[in-house]
Amino acid sequence: MTSTNTSSNLKVAAIQQTCSPDKNQSLATSERLIRQAAADGAQLIVLQELHATQYFCQTEDTAIFELAEPIPGPTSNYLSGLAKELGVVLVGSIFERRMNGVYHNTSVVFDTDGSLAGLYRKMHIPDDPGFYEKFYFTPGDATFNDGSSGFTPIQTSVGKLGVLVCWDQWYPEAARLMALAGAEILIYPTAIGWDVTDDPDEQARQLDAWVTVQRGHAVANNLPVIAPNRVGTEPDPSGHSDGIRFWGNSFICGPQGEFLARGNETDECILSVTLNRQRTESIRRIWPYLRDRRIDAYGDILKRVRD
Repeated sequence: MTSTNTSSNLKVAAIQQTCSPDKNQSLATSERLIRQAAADGAQLIVLQELHATQYFCQTEDTAIFELAEPIPGPTSNYLSGLAKELGVVLVGSIFERRMNGVYHNTSVVFDTDGSLAGLYRKMHIPDDPGFYEKFYFTPGDATFNDGSSGFTPIQTSVGKLGVLVCWDQWYPEAARLMALAGAEILIYPTAIGWDVTDDPDEQARQLDAWVTVQRGHAVANNLPVIAPNRVGTEPDPSGHSDGIRFWGNSFICGPQGEFLARGNETDECILSVTLNRQRTESIRRIWPYLRDRRIDAYGDILKRVRD
């Protein structure tokens, strides 16, 4: 769907929430906050990564695959109905069952009429203590069956959305490819937190790195960034660790990396701001990074290591 929003302003909202082992309860929390954001005038509402469940990747358990759903399926239909009822563009997150043995961490984008505007399957998959995502998720395809790149913005009635997911946020290449394809906003649904045994200084360094790298993507591409993250401490089902304390700190920043809204590390919240849709063009005229790129000199970026 092409953009039908010709206003220079766009009201957006990021939702920071706790999650329950009960999918229905988690979705009820999401719905309550979505409705509040819509009632406040938000036209684009973004949920955090895997908001329908607790973060199940703390351990490797084949029974967890029972949580996966096809698209369309129960959760995507639920979100589609909300988008249509409220007349908003809604970005949700689903543990997708694509076929037997192939599962994805997938963002789904529904337009104001409830139609599926597009989906993005997480491209970079981590595998770290407490974040065993490679066990569950197949990386998104580098090229879709129609020949388009996996890093393709999703066209909606409020513009082109450069939707990425969590671990993708550490990769400048992903943000740049979305920007080069015309993304108007970068969006990073996230589930990230602390090992509760880390000392406070290490926790502060990790949080600062997470915020800084995404603000850097905003600056380098002259695009606003929306980054919703969850809150709450979720136990490790295996009992091998003390669980993860998700650090919240969801934020929305402008195309020069300036904070427009930011959550704290403990509370559910709705971050709502009005973006000026003309600022990217204005900034790119005086900070023309894309004009000055040396595309003739970057061939080695396609190598794993320059050795």
